[in-house]
Amino acid sequence: MTVHDVISTDLKTVLRRLKLSRMLDTLPERMALARQQKMPHADFLMIVLADEASRRDSQSVTLRAQRAHLDPAMHLEAWDPTARVTFDQTMLNELVSLRFLDAHAHAAIVGPVGVGKTFLSHALGHIACRRGQSVLVLRADQMLKTLRHARLDHSHEVELRKLIAVDLLIVDDFGLDAMDANESRDAYEIFTERHRAGSMIITSNRGPDEWLATFADPVRAQSAIDRFTSNAYDLIIEGESYRSRQKPPSRRPSPSLKPEAAP
Repeated sequence: MTVHDVISTDLKTVLRRLKLSRMLDTLPERMALARQQKMPHADFLMIVLADEASRRDSQSVTLRAQRAHLDPAMHLEAWDPTARVTFDQTMLNELVSLRFLDAHAHAAIVGPVGVGKTFLSHALGHIACRRGQSVLVLRADQMLKTLRHARLDHSHEVELRKLIAVDLLIVDDFGLDAMDANESRDAYEIFTERHRAGSMIITSNRGPDEWLATFADPVRAQSAIDRFTSNAYDLIIEGESYRSRQKPPSRRPSPSLKPEAAP
């Protein structure tokens, strides 16, 4: 009789009723180990429950990352350390610690096109998800477009609350285009509401001092940006484009097979 045979139909039914049916994936191996090591019942129970807790934690992290719209390939572990870019490693280490989240501080990741700003912001988002934080990442133009459309169907307040409620809001490519009056007002609301109440990571090709010119209202612009910069870490990235390192490896065409010459 195998270990799989020992798992009775009744046990399977009970596990399913308790929403613990995934325990069946590892239960046979754990039962075999328990018999081999003559494990006490309490130890066996602890190990199978720890398996389930670990699985649920992993599933929760995956779901948080999906809801955040994080790129699954942009983990810090996947960063290419040979990339020809330079930045303050101490500053990145500080951001990775997520102490800025605890303090409701912000981060600006600034640099030219293709140096890895988006990659590092997503990587920080993944770390936040692993630590149980809620995250949302949006391109600046998509965010403002969603809010613009929300004004038409009277869901603007609901959409704005979504951006304010998360623990970490990541806004990618901010400050590329000039904003009209409504977009400037929306940006002002987000900066103001999240000031010392929640954290933001903003990536941009331009420094915060250049964002002023993109707002339609200079007074709102100064107020919003002052709030952000007074409570933000700056990570400046310089160097060559990182994107070429993310391309899939090219495949050489297979050499054509020639028929062997007849003897």
